Amino acid sequence: QMRTEIGKLHKKLKTTFIYVTHDQTEAMTMGTRIVVMKDGIIQQVDSPTNLYQYPCNIFVAGFIGSPQMNFLNVTVDCSSNGTYLKSGGFKIKLPEGKGNRAEIKKYNGKEVIMGIRPEDIYDDQAFISSAPDCVVNVDIDLVEMMGAETYLYFQVEGTEFTARVNPRSTAKHGDNIKIAFDANKIHLFDKDTENIISH
Repeated sequence: QMRTEIGKLHKKLKTTFIYVTHDQTEAMTMGTRIVVMKDGIIQQVDSPTNLYQYPCNIFVAGFIGSPQMNFLNVTVDCSSNGTYLKSGGFKIKLPEGKGNRAEIKKYNGKEVIMGIRPEDIYDDQAFISSAPDCVVNVDIDLVEMMGAETYLYFQVEGTEFTARVNPRSTAKHGDNIKIAFDANKIHLFDKDTENIISH
């Protein structure tokens, strides 16, 4: 209610407001420009859309969005067949345009942190069929039906993941299913600095 009233007041007065909040939902819905801070240090200043789609580091990526971005330590493997992200039994291929970027190729053989938003993971057959190089088998630990969407909880190489999928998903607790990552939406972060390598 307060968020709505402040939003109305902002539009009515047509002036600059500075609003301090620890609630990322308030920041995303009310702000035209957001300053994300950590320990008193500015991390990124940008529009809500850019913060969400193009975070400058892991802190911003994890702070903005609910459920938050999924993260996994992976190794970059560049070969004549393309660029892959690997972690144990996990292996997906980056699209050619993304995998050929110089900023990714310089990490060949090195470990980086992969990030992907819950809504960029799919369990529907149409998407799975269209992205055969980005498919992983997972065991579903929990299913939360939210009405307009469904959350699937599972592990990838021992790391907890959340997918926000179509509410018509038939996945159930205990199912072993195929899920596919939208590799165009994968973010890669430097493991040491935690800064973005590639969106």
